[in-house]
Amino acid sequence: MAVVGAGLGGTTLAALLVAGGFDVTVYEQAPALSALGAGIHLGPNVVKVLRALGIGDELLSISNVPDAWVSRDSITGDRLFRLEFDAARYGAPYLTVHRGRFHELLTGLVPKDRIALNKRLVGIDDSGEAIELAFDDGSRACADIVVGADGLNSKVRELLLGEERPVFTGNVSYRADYPAHLLVGVELDDVTKWWGPGRSVIVYFLDWRRETVYFVADVPQPVWTADRSFVPGDLEELHAAFEDCHPDLVKILKAAPETSKWGMFEREPLPLWSRSRIVLLGDACHPMRPHMGQGAAMAIEDGAVLARCLLANEPGDHSGAFAQYEATRRDRASAVQAESKRNRWLKAEYDPLWVYGYDAINVPLEVPRANGA
Repeated sequence: MAVVGAGLGGTTLAALLVAGGFDVTVYEQAPALSALGAGIHLGPNVVKVLRALGIGDELLSISNVPDAWVSRDSITGDRLFRLEFDAARYGAPYLTVHRGRFHELLTGLVPKDRIALNKRLVGIDDSGEAIELAFDDGSRACADIVVGADGLNSKVRELLLGEERPVFTGNVSYRADYPAHLLVGVELDDVTKWWGPGRSVIVYFLDWRRETVYFVADVPQPVWTADRSFVPGDLEELHAAFEDCHPDLVKILKAAPETSKWGMFEREPLPLWSRSRIVLLGDACHPMRPHMGQGAAMAIEDGAVLARCLLANEPGDHSGAFAQYEATRRDRASAVQAESKRNRWLKAEYDPLWVYGYDAINVPLEVPRANGA
């Protein structure tokens, strides 16, 4: 089996399948394994998968464990909502952590000789019995199944369904992490989202010592002209976008020595998740806006459920496994995708049990509906 993309979803899938005895190779276009973006939320729904993978305790040792989510008005500073993170109710704790350190733990579960770097996919030849993958370095590989876990700009998706550019949402996000000692005169909660008209900022710690602060600030921007997903951010531009906000928020943003600016893109839901011996997961399948902190979570859940389906079905019955995977995951991913687009997650009083209580390791695998049913 070939997994294209060594991101969080593809690596989760590979780790579970290797543990189950599958012959898996992960092909990654980057020359080295790294993770941009610095911070990541790992909700209880994700932590359950990571426990099953055996890295729950190690992950806990490097993460911050927030006691609550706090929403505040960006102008007045008034508290809009506070959600206690009830680990007993959700089945696991809520974590925030440095994405790179988390990714390193996850990739450590896959033998090094099962990860091929510098492999940019350029073509797929599906003969029906096997698939031949072509890479830009001239090399080729054969696999009985190909999993597209290669993100928003998935080459597997393009080769499966045709070229279609992602749609710019009209918003960008400024991201920065910096030592907490640079922030003077502000007492931070573990996780705070500041809500304002057309703008928002989420702020949290990346480590259990609370030594590193991370924020993502979302603002409108009419067009995105860069030919890549992020560019260096302009601090003056960022500060101007929030100059009328509460003094604490202004200080949080001004404490950052530098920032990057990321375009926000999305795609419409796909008409299919698989064809022949090819299947998609994560952002390659259902990319979503980042407003719930659940994009990576959906990829990890996908990886866990797809692994279960492949292990549960008869060897060689990839079509049955793919159908069961889509039947189990489509409604769930679509609901999170729609809620992320609304950008109202935990702004006001709300029960997030439907998201955080989900358990991809134990959720019943659905029986695919017959055509026309």
